[in-house]
Amino acid sequence: MSMSTQHGGGTRRPSSTKPGGKPKDNPGEKSGSAARSGGSATSNAAKSGAAKSGATKPAAAKAGAAKAGAAKKGGPGGPRRPVTPVKVNQGRNWGPIALFGLVGVIALGIVGFGGYQVYQNGLTWEDRAAKIPGIINYRKSNPKMLDYQQHESGPLKYSVLPPVGGTHNNNWQRCLGDVYDAPIANEHAVHSEEHGAIWVTYRPDLPKSQVDELAKKVKGHDFMLMSPFPGLDKPISVQTWGYQLKVDKASDPRIDDFIKALREVSAREPNSTCSSGAYITETGTTPHDLDPNTASGGQAGMPGGTAPGGTAPGGTG
Repeated sequence: MSMSTQHGGGTRRPSSTKPGGKPKDNPGEKSGSAARSGGSATSNAAKSGAAKSGATKPAAAKAGAAKAGAAKKGGPGGPRRPVTPVKVNQGRNWGPIALFGLVGVIALGIVGFGGYQVYQNGLTWEDRAAKIPGIINYRKSNPKMLDYQQHESGPLKYSVLPPVGGTHNNNWQRCLGDVYDAPIANEHAVHSEEHGAIWVTYRPDLPKSQVDELAKKVKGHDFMLMSPFPGLDKPISVQTWGYQLKVDKASDPRIDDFIKALREVSAREPNSTCSSGAYITETGTTPHDLDPNTASGGQAGMPGGTAPGGTAPGGTG
């Protein structure tokens, strides 16, 4: 028989064994084992939960850091694109640009001036005269006024004043840059125009400063003469054979244009002289008929005679 003993307030039954077999488990032991097993399981579960909890905390920390980084980088949509640096325009360097521009303007000016000179050189003197504003070309408007058959002595009448051509005296007014301070005879001045001279006339009341300015254009230049002319409808009148220009001031640039375009080349008798031959230097509106034997230049005063440098229809040049 087996004896039951009290242990810890409980009674543990002895295990019974069958012959040749294993002893049967005590139901109490099973219950204890189960309890122990349950406790162990509970302990393991607690450990597992703790492990999981311990593993979750770093993961959560990492996730929070990741979210914070994502927020910094652009939110939940992904990382923010890098910001492109803004380029600051420091302005253009205008020095070289201005220099190149200036060089270009100078080059264009040279080319333009060269082209203008070529163009001007291609024009005839008639073309250049026609380009002067206000000029009157009597060769076109009244060519018959310029015709004449021979020289005539004594006073002559002219339809245009100062006259620009037509019948005239046998002697010409010297036109070697002469500036006369008193009126001269139309009949002698027209003969000078026939040789290609420019006759500058002005009203006697023209201010002295303007008279002096006109004189500078005349003095020292062959085929030029100047004198006052009472009764002018304009302060200044410039004429040569067949052409006339009237202006208000001596500073008018058209005076120089007129002289440049027409001096000598407008002559009815090309290559005729102004500085020698049968010329006179006297002033006064009454023509002077010189004795051919005492006239300057010798025998150039006679109708039909020959003046140095050319001949005129019906007489001298």
